[in-house]
Amino acid sequence: MALDRRSFISGAGAALLTAGSLELPAADLNILRPPDLAALHSSTGLRSLNRTGDSWQLDDAAVKVAIQPQEVAITIAAEKTALEHILLRWRLPVPANAKFLGDHWERSYGDLEWRSNVPNRVMPWYFLLATEGSATGFGVGTGAAAICFWQADPEGVSLWLDVRNGGSAVQLGGRTLEAARIVTAHGNDAFATAKQLCRRMCQHPRLASGSIYGGNNWYYTYGENFTADDIVRDAELLAELSADQRNRPFMVIDMGWARAAEGAGPVNETNAGFQDMPGLVARMKNIDVRPGIWMRPLLTVERLPESWRMPGSAERMKPGFVVMDPSVPEALEHIKESVRTIRQWGFELIKHDFSTYDILGRWGFQMGVALTDPGWSFADKSRTTAEIIGNFYRSLREAAGETYLIGCNTIGHLGAGVFEAQRIGDDTSGRDWERTRKMGVNTLAFRLPQHNTFFAADADCVALTPDVPWEMTRQWLDLVAHSGTPLFISANPRSVGPEQKSALKAAFQLAADPQGDIQPVDWMETTAPEKWLASGSRKTYQWYPPAGASPFAG
Repeated sequence: MALDRRSFISGAGAALLTAGSLELPAADLNILRPPDLAALHSSTGLRSLNRTGDSWQLDDAAVKVAIQPQEVAITIAAEKTALEHILLRWRLPVPANAKFLGDHWERSYGDLEWRSNVPNRVMPWYFLLATEGSATGFGVGTGAAAICFWQADPEGVSLWLDVRNGGSAVQLGGRTLEAARIVTAHGNDAFATAKQLCRRMCQHPRLASGSIYGGNNWYYTYGENFTADDIVRDAELLAELSADQRNRPFMVIDMGWARAAEGAGPVNETNAGFQDMPGLVARMKNIDVRPGIWMRPLLTVERLPESWRMPGSAERMKPGFVVMDPSVPEALEHIKESVRTIRQWGFELIKHDFSTYDILGRWGFQMGVALTDPGWSFADKSRTTAEIIGNFYRSLREAAGETYLIGCNTIGHLGAGVFEAQRIGDDTSGRDWERTRKMGVNTLAFRLPQHNTFFAADADCVALTPDVPWEMTRQWLDLVAHSGTPLFISANPRSVGPEQKSALKAAFQLAADPQGDIQPVDWMETTAPEKWLASGSRKTYQWYPPAGASPFAG
């Protein structure tokens, strides 16, 4: 784990729209129509497809674009042709003065922002285009069978569908792939448009029965020197801070409880401080705190069949560590059994981590258009990377039953509708405030439209430690609490005095039963918004210490 998201339609009905109303894009920005170009892309270059009705074909490869009232469905088929990327292109008069906001492949890394037009910019999954008083969103429905990104330039909009299998072409073998579903939204407020776009992308989010909040011990232990007794002590603090709340907090045990290093399995081999996991669960429940735990599902130190190993992973892992290939049915069943074990111990929340890196070998900020190293394939070469990862997520869901799942270093657009919550940004910090500002504030501001539309959007912990000034932590705590998103504190006991307890109690009261709504006001001017509108009231934060932002932050 690193220590350190134009005008309204003409006609009589348009006059009735209010400031928050949203409709489909105006005709000149409409992509809910056949594309002007469809092509196959591979290492040998771009080859245009020939249109016949609603289908584009080349040899035995076919791309069908089905126009529906509020979306476009894309299916792809091929008998023998190996497929890598599909390009769909719409010629549009993109406004020269527009600003653009894209999303990220998995977590964000402090790098989300509104920008002027950058034609070769890769915008994963969706993007917003905004001019003065008008905003339009273009997106791909969650749960897609292709990994998708957008590009925009003065002459049009492009959608790229990555249908590869790992770092190689996929062999569909004659089957038809329901690759993606395109949706749009339009309005005169960019934030409201973004939220509406996210609702249209995810038709069936899986949300918890109540808000998710509580504690996590990572940012003051960093996985070292803690025991079951320390977890119970942290849980007792949570119980005290939430004594008046019917919605009880979670205490999440982060990495460091397993015997193997780096969070590797097997899960039933715990270290000396965690010999009785069912007993620990019972102790936490006895003080009225809900037990949660972290795991790394794909990594293990077990001796397993070589055929279960993720291709290429041995070169980037320490000797003795195995990354399991989730396209292998037997390996996937083994992973599910680990989740079942944790569920049977009595844990009510499982935070699973590292799977995007373990599968693709890269962090989101390293991916760009490539996603992964070229040349390798999963054991099952007939399915796309998106299909394999989506099936892996659904398998975790099946094994977890009604236990809540939080995905971390997971692809939100494939986990939406499967996980109750998702870590939407890279790690905040209990050692360096600048990292929390860079990662936490940024992801909360720019991915807030995904909250309760995709899942509960977790911007990561509020760390209370001697290394982070309380004045900064206090503001971050206040913002997360007012946002209604999951609030997890990571509190070093030495840093929790009367003032901190009072602030934490107030924050937990908001977190346990979120009221109202919040949105960033100055998000088009900065990557770390300081001005927010919370339930109709203005809130202003000051994110910078006297010396200003550090250029050395991780």
